[in-house]
Amino acid sequence: MKPSLFVVGLPLVIGGCASTLPPDVVASSAAVEQPFARPAAYRSPIAGYVARQPVDPKPWRRQNDLQSPANGDAP
Repeated sequence: MKPSLFVVGLPLVIGGCASTLPPDVVASSAAVEQPFARPAAYRSPIAGYVARQPVDPKPWRRQNDLQSPANGDAP
């Protein structure tokens, strides 16, 4: 047989025969003893809705002047 088969297969066979799992794989006893779920509460799907009506446009020149640089055109 090829030696690479022993290099790959032997650790897999030995690992499969392990009798205990490492501690990071086993579930902790605290999680098993006290399961916790948040209580279900009704929340309306339209709770944050705010009715908005269309309005007339505002003058654009003042809005433009407020957002432009102080010296006129951008450098």
